[in-house]
This record gives sequence, C-alpha cells and structure tokens, in this order.
Amino acid sequence: MRSPSFWLYLLGAVTFLSIALRRALQRLTPLSDEIYSQQVVIDHVHSGVAWVRFDGTIGSVNPALAKTLAAIPRELVGSGWTVLFPARDRARVEEAYRQSLLSGKAAVETDVQRIDGTLAKANVLLVCVHDHRSRLIGHYCLVEDRTYVLELESALQRRSPEHAVQI
Repeated sequence: MRSPSFWLYLLGAVTFLSIALRRALQRLTPLSDEIYSQQVVIDHVHSGVAWVRFDGTIGSVNPALAKTLAAIPRELVGSGWTVLFPARDRARVEEAYRQSLLSGKAAVETDVQRIDGTLAKANVLLVCVHDHRSRLIGHYCLVEDRTYVLELESALQRRSPEHAVQI
C-alpha cells in the first residue's frame, strides 16, 4: 500500500496540470475565434478573394471569386495563381506582384479568365502577408469584378451619347 504522502503529491500534480491546461486553452480560444471571424469575413465579402500560399498555389477561394470565375472553389485550390488571368496579361500581373513584394501591396487593372474561357474585366489588388519574423507567407489576391459596371456604362453611352458622362 502506498503512503498518504504519495497520494498528496499525486493530487497536487493533477491539480497543477489541470490549472495549466485550463490556462493554455483560455489563451487559445481568442486565437481560434479570431481565425474563425477572419474566415467568415473573407467568405462573405462581395469582392473575390484568393489566398495564395508562399509556393504560388491557391490555398483558398471565397464564393464571390468562384462566382466571378464560374468555378467551384475546390477546383482552383492547388493550381498556380496566375491561371486566374489570361496568358496575355500574366506578365503585367506578375510585375504587379513583384511591386507588391517591395511596397506591401499593388493594384492592376486586368482581365480574369473564367473556366469557360470568357473574360471578365477586373481591378486586382495584391496584398503580401508576412509572419512575425517578416518572412513572406503568401499573399491575398483581391478581385473586383467590373464587367457588369462597364457594360452598364457602355449601354448608357449608346443610349444617350450626347449626355454621356465619363466616369
């Protein structure tokens, strides 16, 4: 049979470990909530957002970008991020990416290529993301689909060219 001091030490150790575990879980909860809230925001933003990993592959795509590209988000995950753009515009987009590496973000007006091969006019903003040691971990590719707005402007100009307003 074990001595009473053994059980006392065991009780103390279990108490200490349970307190330490509870404190560790309390520290992790705000981080989990923050990650979840950021994901919810990205999923429900009206502009298209793609997370591009350090290796240049698409890590995630929000529903708005998938709708712009007429694609299913999981079909895009893992492919190179420049497939979002037609071949003729990729050099300009890559130049904007190099600029974003220097300044943190860069914008470019270009087309995005839908799965069926058709094009959509877009404003693209590239935002680099670094970790706490200033190492590049990836970038966000934010895409504002301008096709519908440009079509409306064109229709208005055709309808009344003498009253056309340049926007």
